[in-house]
Amino acid sequence: MYVFVTILAIVVAIVLALVVLVQNSKGGGLAANFAAQTQVMGVRKTADFLEKATWTLAAVLLVLSLAATALVPKQTTIDNTKTDLNPNAIKTTVPTQQPVQQTTPAQPAPLQ
Repeated sequence: MYVFVTILAIVVAIVLALVVLVQNSKGGGLAANFAAQTQVMGVRKTADFLEKATWTLAAVLLVLSLAATALVPKQTTIDNTKTDLNPNAIKTTVPTQQPVQQTTPAQPAPLQ
């Protein structure tokens, strides 16, 4: 599921970039090329559509980013051993406990 959401977010980001590049900050862009009066969508309607598409795609990208963050795999178990997926994690090992050898306590030195 995480991979699907990530791929979907990448596709939305590419489409969003294309929609933003089509727009012109002064009302030109794609809308300026279709200035004919017989057009179904006029210049203003095309600019409105592109603006709504930009806001919608930005909101969808935000939601997908949050979903990908929630779905990211934290840890996985392989052969009953935990494996941390973070390559930068500090790895620590706990030494195994050695059996304690029975020794006699040291005799204190006699007082002089």
